[in-house]
Amino acid sequence: MTKSFIIACMLFCSTFCFSQSIGAGGSAMWNFQSESMGIGARVNFFPDNTISYVPQFSYYSLFIGSISEWTVGLSIEAKIIRGNTFNYYLMVHGGYNNWGNAGSSTLENASTANYNLEGGVGITTNWCLRPFLEYRYNVKFQETHLRLGLLYVFGCQNAGTSYRNPERIKKMYICPAY
Repeated sequence: MTKSFIIACMLFCSTFCFSQSIGAGGSAMWNFQSESMGIGARVNFFPDNTISYVPQFSYYSLFIGSISEWTVGLSIEAKIIRGNTFNYYLMVHGGYNNWGNAGSSTLENASTANYNLEGGVGITTNWCLRPFLEYRYNVKFQETHLRLGLLYVFGCQNAGTSYRNPERIKKMYICPAY
């Protein structure tokens, strides 16, 4: 079982990690209702396409706030405004949530194991190292949170220029006299 998992990971990484069709990154998160801070990690499949798929993991700790939980899930991002420098997107996220201190909650029917549905908006750049900012709303717990992070796109060649404007990239390498 372990060998097959390692082989699958190596094949997966060799297929995606050296192309511009995958990115990886992390984020800091702030939950407004619980006044808690967390961290997150993500992989973004097809970050330059209109639709991208983003598996994610997040963790909130009792050290910074009142909740202790982790979440694993999948977001689907739809870029609605694509500019030369910034992209604006809508996202939907479904995930499994393990709430460590659910017993101390005043919420009715609080449970350790939960399924979440979130919707939100975000902004990111077109650079190789892409800062992003997301605002999300959790339908089940009726709470909002903010994510601020960085995503690195593997195999990126644009070095901060727009990947959708080949004339702009070409001008960078041609003498202006010609």
